[in-house]
Amino acid sequence: MNQLRPIAGATKGSRRPKTVLISDGATLTVTDNASGHSLRVTPAALYTYKYVQQSTTKSGHDPKLPSVKGMAALDADGLVLLDLPGEWYKTDVERFIAKSGIPLVDARSQPPHQVRTTLASRAPGWQRLRGLPDRALRKWQKPAAIGAGAVGLITMAYLVSVGLWGAWRGLSAVGSMFLDLLHVKWLGVAFSPALLFIRPVRARLHRWRTKRGFVLGLPWGLNLRTEPYDKIRIIHGSHVITELRTGESPGQAFSLLLYYHEDLTGLFILDRPGRALHHLPGPWSPEVANTFAKRNKLILAVHRLTRDEYLALTKNTQEATP
Repeated sequence: MNQLRPIAGATKGSRRPKTVLISDGATLTVTDNASGHSLRVTPAALYTYKYVQQSTTKSGHDPKLPSVKGMAALDADGLVLLDLPGEWYKTDVERFIAKSGIPLVDARSQPPHQVRTTLASRAPGWQRLRGLPDRALRKWQKPAAIGAGAVGLITMAYLVSVGLWGAWRGLSAVGSMFLDLLHVKWLGVAFSPALLFIRPVRARLHRWRTKRGFVLGLPWGLNLRTEPYDKIRIIHGSHVITELRTGESPGQAFSLLLYYHEDLTGLFILDRPGRALHHLPGPWSPEVANTFAKRNKLILAVHRLTRDEYLALTKNTQEATP
């Protein structure tokens, strides 16, 4: 049987995905053993990749943003049918494709922006199989985390009151490292009880800024933020992906295109000549996008794209955030 499995996680130190590929000629059966989900695809090519999730900025790359490794299945137009994060051993991949007859595109040495734009070019029906347990908290984990945070807060207050602040700092550092090793980071609130108050405050502040057009996107995920001096920053969590100056000159952000193509949706940032500067696939609220566009003196268009229009935009965009 012709099988292929990843040898490590998508980023350094992350867990190895429980993903299995089995080929029947050019048809692949891909199984995510963490979720039990399985599907069959017949790709035109397999695409191995490595990239950093950041465009070049004046301050350079953020060292906290690791390289992301994985493999994707492409259709005949080079659109991504299936994204499989993880590190795949080169010899294993070559042996697998030799038996299956599926062409291989090795993009691990390509410029990162080319890899990002390719991975953001999703095919209708696109899926990503992580091969990892669901990151969402189970019902019992939220009250457990709140309880752990309360215990941590009491412990911290007691140690500080008796002059043992150093002991708390040491306990916090060791505890956080221990939770990282056990992959139970949701309990980190026990050693950083301030998170009990910071997260709700940040969520409320995000909603306030969103209503006023300062932010477009999710509070803990990918979002666009308005900055002084006519700039827009694309941010993921607390990391700056890139920034674009707004204006009417070529290469400056002039308009937003919120698109629909079959079951896909996403956002393009365009300059005045209509060139795509950045592609952000995924769901975006038209109402929030309209508020953000007005605040930043951008033009917003909402369109359902044809196949040719979608291909032209995805293939010719200068940058993307997959």
